[in-house]
Amino acid sequence: MKRRSGIRGVAAIAAPAAVAMTLAATALPARAVDGCLVLLCLAAPNWRAIPQCVPPIKQLFRDLARGKSFPSCSMAGAGNRARHAWARAPSFCPPQYTLAFDTEGGVFHHCHYSGAISVSIDGVPFSQTWWSFGGDSVTEFSPSAKTQLGSWDTRFDDDYAKWQATQPPPSIDLF
Repeated sequence: MKRRSGIRGVAAIAAPAAVAMTLAATALPARAVDGCLVLLCLAAPNWRAIPQCVPPIKQLFRDLARGKSFPSCSMAGAGNRARHAWARAPSFCPPQYTLAFDTEGGVFHHCHYSGAISVSIDGVPFSQTWWSFGGDSVTEFSPSAKTQLGSWDTRFDDDYAKWQATQPPPSIDLF
């Protein structure tokens, strides 16, 4: 493979990046996905266990990966909403899914997930579904959501407990 260098090489890389950024900034919402159904599915204890939720949620992840905006639901009611944000490790990525790599330039952080979809019900945070370009996802439920649901997919909590068990104990300062 021939390596590009100099100004032409930078231009060859910058031009497609600029086009991609422009397209992402002007991306249309995902039209094939019903925003109200997505909101209901993401607020479920386990969207994978509901056959009617699997296709629209998988389509949502594909649409987000392609730069489309999160679909809206005009019937959601006041305080009921969902929004999407891209993951940024280590500041916006759960610690159990954050990897740190030592490089010559310092520590590089990587999040296992690409983004998170936060759902609020009656203005109160309900859940946050972390998703990846490969289609994997895990949902973190708020304490109030857990109280309301009674049972939920515990994968996020289980992963956190496993990660926490690998952490060194906090140092105790005796003086």
